[in-house]
Amino acid sequence: MRVCLLGSGSKGNAVYVESRGCRILIDAGFSARELGNRLAAIGTGGDDLDALFMTHEHGDHSRGMGPLARRHRLPVYVHHRTYRELGRCGAIDDVREFEAGDAITLGDIQVTSFPITHDAAAPVGYVIETPEGKVGVATDLGIATRLVAERLKGCRVLVMESNHDEAMLRDGPYPWHLKQRIRSNHGHLSNLASAQLLQGLLWEGLEAVFLAHLSEVNNTPILAEACAREVLGAQTLCRPLLAIGTQERASVCFTL
Repeated sequence: MRVCLLGSGSKGNAVYVESRGCRILIDAGFSARELGNRLAAIGTGGDDLDALFMTHEHGDHSRGMGPLARRHRLPVYVHHRTYRELGRCGAIDDVREFEAGDAITLGDIQVTSFPITHDAAAPVGYVIETPEGKVGVATDLGIATRLVAERLKGCRVLVMESNHDEAMLRDGPYPWHLKQRIRSNHGHLSNLASAQLLQGLLWEGLEAVFLAHLSEVNNTPILAEACAREVLGAQTLCRPLLAIGTQERASVCFTL
């Protein structure tokens, strides 16, 4: 199993997950050309992908969906309500719509969606079960519900939102209505809320944690990492790799 953040932040997001028998991309928030460049940087390419899974319709997650799917003839798995909001992406030959909670089998993996709270039509997170263990992906969520925490239990790799530092957001340059949106239950998860979620997901099999969707204005990698390391340093169950996603380039790839 191999997991890599091809990029993560307010300008573009994509997560690559590879098992022995399947390679998928979760979200396509960069241009098809940029996604191709970032896949090449980790030693693979669009023609090697088996499918594209979408979390929601916002442009920083869907910008390259249509061109990438058409160029490489990829099936696109998407919640039916999300797909209705993606008309601007153009015609796609192979769209496979699902309901939140559906489990989809591809090769040697099973991808199960679960609902999250965000200001989109029907946003979802994913748990990818591989022969080597589970990968959980949950970004763009205003609140970590009990369902989210339950679905992410037992994952060997976690991709978790750590969007903003609460003080930086409060004192920063954003207009008040945007601050309220980010802080709401349908906005984004703060460093503190992310760390609290992580604390409940610790177990002896946790091997890697990727902190994702950091705000370039209201957060810093140092602050996000410090919150997570405070939780990790206060326990002895596991010592996972901690990686911070960036907007500019693919993160370190974690391999099991």
